[in-house]
Amino acid sequence: MKIGLVLHEIHHSENELAKKLLHVSERHKVDHEIYHLARDLAGWSHRHVREIAEIGQRYGQDLNPEPDSESGVLHDVLEKGSELIGRRAKAELLMLIDLREVYTKASGVSADWEMLAQAAQGIKHTDLLDVTKRCHPDTLRQMRWANAKLKETSTQILVS
Repeated sequence: MKIGLVLHEIHHSENELAKKLLHVSERHKVDHEIYHLARDLAGWSHRHVREIAEIGQRYGQDLNPEPDSESGVLHDVLEKGSELIGRRAKAELLMLIDLREVYTKASGVSADWEMLAQAAQGIKHTDLLDVTKRCHPDTLRQMRWANAKLKETSTQILVS
């Protein structure tokens, strides 16, 4: 069975998505909606990491239940960079790039959840299927948020 491999990959991908969301939050701190919502969405990925680590043990995976985090120095640099960039045009383009990256990362995580759910159904592992049913909708919502923000802001940013 290769389910352990998918669990390992999704554990890594959820950590990367959470880090990207926190990065976006810090980089675009002046936009309060992005700052607060991206932090909330990162918290969802952190919860997913813990759930994946727990279920992963049943499939031979020793995954860290604690989400990866950025170092304090990097956090300070990102925070200062956010203050310096402010609302300049370059910051707006960076926001589009960041939102696109969140969208693509969340899309990849969503595909992983879908594969895992299909496998769990196929082998009738209800505990694994339950994890996918709890986590996958959150990932879809993360993806829809990034897509909606892209739609909301891209015209104004790109034509100004």
